Amino acid sequence: MLFPNSKIILLIIASVVPNFLALAFAGNFNQDFDITWGDGRAKILNNGHLVTLSLDKTSGSGFKSKKQYLFGKIDMQLKLVPGNSAGTVTAYYLSSLGSTHDEIDFEFLGNLSGDPYVLQTNVFAQGKGNREQRFYLWFDPTKDFHTYSILWNPQSIIFFVDGTPIREFKNLESKGIPFPKSQPMRIFSSLWDAEDWATRGGLVKTDWSQAPFTASYQNFNAQACVWSSNSSSCSSNTSSNSWLTQSLDSAGQARIKWVQKNYMIYNYCTATKRFSQELPPECSPA
Repeated sequence: MLFPNSKIILLIIASVVPNFLALAFAGNFNQDFDITWGDGRAKILNNGHLVTLSLDKTSGSGFKSKKQYLFGKIDMQLKLVPGNSAGTVTAYYLSSLGSTHDEIDFEFLGNLSGDPYVLQTNVFAQGKGNREQRFYLWFDPTKDFHTYSILWNPQSIIFFVDGTPIREFKNLESKGIPFPKSQPMRIFSSLWDAEDWATRGGLVKTDWSQAPFTASYQNFNAQACVWSSNSSSCSSNTSSNSWLTQSLDSAGQARIKWVQKNYMIYNYCTATKRFSQELPPECSPA
């Protein structure tokens, strides 16, 4: 598998990773999550410190958080399906329910052995999505665990990989663009068969002789406002929740531009054939 400029990448993110990996608290999957489907294909192991999801030709599997959140900094470490993972999708996301739901997505699109995974991000607000950005990663996500994070506060949504920002979706309600801010969301994850679209637009199908496919999760961490009984656990004093006002500084802006220049392979904001009439309004320069 080719990972161009990997030495440069390591140097750029070296100052970020040590602090990022030193999480103060790691959740327990037994306490924080429920297995929701899969008929035994999802397993909580190691006294609640590890989850595995499996997919075979009969079914995939998934889990969801017991709690709902309205803003937060969510971290999860994943190790993705190794080998020929074409046709599979490992999804890790925040979502509310209903036709006008909000959603913040990490989706990992499998590929043939030797070809890189595709990381797809998306944001839904009031039921409207179609905001995909896709990236290659600068490492093999099947060899070890890596940390994928969502920072969601009233100002913006930022996606991170091992502490490096890859995408920012800003609150542009002043321009009439909906932003997720009023619907509490749960954390969901699933491993499922999407051979009709996931790999090269559905040209490459799932090789079921490789099943079962397995993805693993560990070190869940949530610095977040828990929503319960129509109220938030966060007080009006944000000093104890610095992530509520966190934004990208100049170094973060530089990193996100660098990642998007070198590793972004699809951006809905440049998809003029897809949006033939007019690009979505948030794609216009500020």
